[in-house]
Parts: sequence; structure tokens; C-alpha cells
Amino acid sequence: MKFDFSFNLISFKLIVLLTLIVLFAHCYDGILTNSIVRIVEDGQAIFLFAAAIFTWCYVKQNALSASKRSFRIWAMIWWMVLFGRSISWGRDYFPLIPHPYFRMVSIVMIAPLVLMLLSRTLRQEIIHKLKYILFPFWYLLIALLSVCFADSIEHHRFIDHFLLHNVFYQDLVEELYEIPFMLALFMAAYSLMQKDKKDMSLFATGSDYSAKKR
Repeated sequence: MKFDFSFNLISFKLIVLLTLIVLFAHCYDGILTNSIVRIVEDGQAIFLFAAAIFTWCYVKQNALSASKRSFRIWAMIWWMVLFGRSISWGRDYFPLIPHPYFRMVSIVMIAPLVLMLLSRTLRQEIIHKLKYILFPFWYLLIALLSVCFADSIEHHRFIDHFLLHNVFYQDLVEELYEIPFMLALFMAAYSLMQKDKKDMSLFATGSDYSAKKR
């Protein structure tokens, strides 16, 4: 796996956002209601669903090779799984429905991620990206830190007391830490999309040049 260490304005803004959330978690002592947490959760769900739609539109609007198309569809399913997880597979909006139904929904949504790995085309594309594509280091680092912070607060891991000064705000701060994770993950995915488009453009240019030489 190779990394692109270039640092851009978006990376800087994401780091600033993460830093502000850390400061907020240590300083905020204001009013907290369930509606505030719910607004943050709903916003995250909308963003994740929009990311899945964006990925699908990218697949539909670009003449991708079979391997790249398969990879992008797999990525879209990942976004849908994250969306489903963010709303507890629908339980947040339909609390009266028995829990086994939501368990079935989670299985239906997660299963394609595993089943698609049976495709040799997809596996080859994943291996190709891991070997040859430069992954955006800063986006991935910010995403990793953010999700680690959120997980530490949720499960009270050893660093949670450095990230939260009052357990009363645990749910809110946990959701806030997930925001830079989602944004950084989307930017990393978008960066890879741009690399795919560049590769396709170079391939098309090379093909046209070869055709002219003939």
C-alpha cells in the first residue's frame, strides 16, 4: 500500500474541525437535549446516503472498465451499510417493530459486501489499488483518528477521559467525532475517483494516439 503525503487546504480544514470538536468536548457545559443529538444523527444519515447516491451517479456517468465499475459498486454498498448502521438499520425511526426484523435488514445490507468478494474481477481491482494507487495519507489519518476517538468514547476505552470531560455529553460528542471521519472518508474516496478518471483519460489518449499511428 502506497500513500500520497501531499497536504492540501481540505486536509487542513478537517484537522481544524477535529481540533475544534476536541476543544468543544472539553469546554462545553451548555444545554443538551435529545433533539440536538438527533439532528446530528439525521445529518450524518443524510450525508452517508448522499455519498452512496454520488458514487452511483459516478458509476453511471463514466465509462468505467468492468473492474473499476465493480469496485465502485462495492464502495457504494459500503456507504449504504454505513448509512444503515447510522440509523441502527431503521430501528431509530421504527422503534415499535420487533428487533429481529432489523437484524434481517442488517444481514441483507451487509451480505453483498461479502458476496461481491467472490468476484475475481473485484478482487483483482482491490489488489491493483493496494499495490499501485497512492492513497491520500492525511484523509485516511484524520478518518482513523476520528473513528478511534468516537469508539473510545462509546466503549469507554483508555483514552476516553482525554476526549470527554463530562459523560453527560457522551452521546453528542461521540456523534460529533464521527463527522470528520465521514468527511475525510468521502474525500479519500473522491480522491480515488479522480485518480480513476485520470487513468481512464490517459488510457483513452494513448488509444487515440496508437490509432492515429496506424
